[in-house]
Amino acid sequence: MKYIYIIDGMTCGGCVASVTKKLLDVKGVSNAEVQLETSEAQIKIDDFVDVSVLQSALGTKYTIQEKTKNFPPSERLLKSIENPSKLKQLKPLLLIFLYLFSAAFLLNFKEWNVTNAMLDFMGLFYIVFSFFKLLDLKGFPESFKMYDPLAKLIPAYGWVYPFIELALGLFFLMRFQIPVALGVTIVILGITTIGVIKTLLDKKSIRCACLGTALKLPMTEATFIENAIMLVMAVVMLVKYVNL
Repeated sequence: MKYIYIIDGMTCGGCVASVTKKLLDVKGVSNAEVQLETSEAQIKIDDFVDVSVLQSALGTKYTIQEKTKNFPPSERLLKSIENPSKLKQLKPLLLIFLYLFSAAFLLNFKEWNVTNAMLDFMGLFYIVFSFFKLLDLKGFPESFKMYDPLAKLIPAYGWVYPFIELALGLFFLMRFQIPVALGVTIVILGITTIGVIKTLLDKKSIRCACLGTALKLPMTEATFIENAIMLVMAVVMLVKYVNL
């Protein structure tokens, strides 16, 4: 069953990430979608969970109260809180990829060079994705550590990650220390991909922080594909540079 709760005390994207994580840690809660703008949380509960249990999980910083009673909702209410399709949720990510591919093609179509096109795509990828993360630098680390193993182990890594992406983007676009940038790409995206795979296998419904907290993207197979594309490009390019 899905229930709607009002949560007071949230002030930023970091609060949303923290509340979401705490709710998902409650036994019986299989999904939690928290909205900062409306201060609402749509929670999917497999077994009955009293609101006092949820309050205990959130601690004293946040207060939670029911907006809907704990009984099976009507068909009309179910439709009103139904999740949008994956395609609709991922529309921003797909559009960004389309623009990145188009930009990389247009930069190289007169004197076509696959290597340069790939480097331009990777550089633009990092620049754009770091921009969205930097829009809410305070909230990003909390969202990122929910699935990235290294950010979970070393919280400071989540704070510097957007700047690492920005630096890598500049390295690729300026053709500076390409082998080093490719190696770092394989390491950091490899670590993130491990966390993404684990999240997908555990069937957890959490927000992907690939575009920061400004855009509410769900963690889906598309997140894995996004990382896989960059990893394949990085490996192919690194092998090519090693063999030069």
